[in-house]
Amino acid sequence: MEEDYEDLKDKYDGAVGELDDLNNSIIQEHINGFEKGLRQATFFHREVDVTDVKFDVNKDVVDGRLVNEDDGSAVQEADVRVEEKAAEVVIEAVDVGEVGADAAE
Repeated sequence: MEEDYEDLKDKYDGAVGELDDLNNSIIQEHINGFEKGLRQATFFHREVDVTDVKFDVNKDVVDGRLVNEDDGSAVQEADVRVEEKAAEVVIEAVDVGEVGADAAE
């Protein structure tokens, strides 16, 4: 019985260690991808200084304005405008006959 406990404990410890390694690998891949994106942004838009204190990854562009992601109202308004624009595109497509009226429903 004692041997079974030790075997199970070793397997559990090994699984926990492997899980920690996988979690750390995933986090590192996210960090690497983000840094790659920053390098690409710097390459394609040389006038953007990502080290500037005004460069804030917690902001998003909504309707051509830089807004805080925490400002839920601006993001919600943008979502509504995107949905309205998509509905307009479908209506226009139906009007010009690109899409059948029954396909738009």
